[in-house]
Amino acid sequence: MREKFPFFEAHPKLVYLDSAATSQKPASVLKALQDYYINDNANVHRGLYKLAYNTTEGFEAVRGKVANFIHASRPEEITFTRSTTDGLNLVASSFGEMVIKPGDEILVSGAEHHSNFIPWQQLAHRVGAKFVIAPVKSDGDTDVAQLKKYITPKTKILAVAQVTNVSGGLVPVRELADLVHAQGGYIVVDGAQAVPHMPVDVQAIDADFYAFSGHKMYGPTGSGALYGRYKFFEAMPPVQFGGEMIDEVQDQTTSWAEVPLKFEAGTPNIAQVFGLGAAIDFMQQLDMPQVMAEENRLVKKLRAGLSDIEDIVLYGSDESLSTVSFNLQGIHPHDLATFLDEQDIAVRAGHHCAQPLMARLGIPATARASFGVYNNDDDVDQLVAAVSAARRYFHGLD
Repeated sequence: MREKFPFFEAHPKLVYLDSAATSQKPASVLKALQDYYINDNANVHRGLYKLAYNTTEGFEAVRGKVANFIHASRPEEITFTRSTTDGLNLVASSFGEMVIKPGDEILVSGAEHHSNFIPWQQLAHRVGAKFVIAPVKSDGDTDVAQLKKYITPKTKILAVAQVTNVSGGLVPVRELADLVHAQGGYIVVDGAQAVPHMPVDVQAIDADFYAFSGHKMYGPTGSGALYGRYKFFEAMPPVQFGGEMIDEVQDQTTSWAEVPLKFEAGTPNIAQVFGLGAAIDFMQQLDMPQVMAEENRLVKKLRAGLSDIEDIVLYGSDESLSTVSFNLQGIHPHDLATFLDEQDIAVRAGHHCAQPLMARLGIPATARASFGVYNNDDDVDQLVAAVSAARRYFHGLD
């Protein structure tokens, strides 16, 4: 698999374990970006010449690929975004402003990434709603049982990650969707850490909105998609204005383009969309249930190896999908990550854009190793050995 990724030719000794932050890109994605600029560089939805028409056709074909990839019912239910963050902010600023009234409740888990936390916090402040945060488990996982208890007739929006970015816990979003829909509310799903690692079917999980990023699923940065039910997209007002998203502009009035173009103001990230399409082509050649099982196997092996090291604290569980967060007692995660970097091992250290979760765990940060399709047993063995060496070094045992 690594042979498909030029990055590893440039960094043959590096053990890359930070795919939850951003994945490496296969050659096919890099080629798609270059091919656009060499062969297809024209703006979309505007030009009447052949090149512009063909580029528009290719651009819209990617929308269809995204819809098929996550099992949306039609391409118009896909809005291109810059990232998961961009998509979640769009939902909060448009749909949220439309449906949330004073006294309503917006419910999140304390394990959410800031991107699925702050937009709802700020929306609640703007409209006078109540921002409700459900407790988390002691290991940092989303406490689904507690989350269910917090769903009431006042819950207008539940915002939750399908896979959490710190613990890697898989959340049964369909169960939550059924509960919140029964109370007349809506569910918004952060899919950033799910789409790269498992099959996703937005209809099967009954999501009202589902956001994800291209760069975490072997695509380019600056690419992403937001799924939304067509009837909601139709009713939602745009939040950015300018070119591309209009139907007709008069001195005092403006009408909007059809869904989803009314949410895509200005020239889009055309090259990145073509790269996203190539990433989907790459992922559809994979057996995603097998990818999910293999990455979980690596998680279990890493957790077992780390557990044998004295002073290790693990977060999440053996069922974590592709991520292992951990700490060495008495050693700051930043110092640990720096030590590992000297051994050519790249892990993330910090609060992982989840400061409310860190506060609940009573820690400032964790180290985090996260897998992609290019990782293997050797990577796990090298990380475990290096963490053990770090403990000996920092505790003066060598």
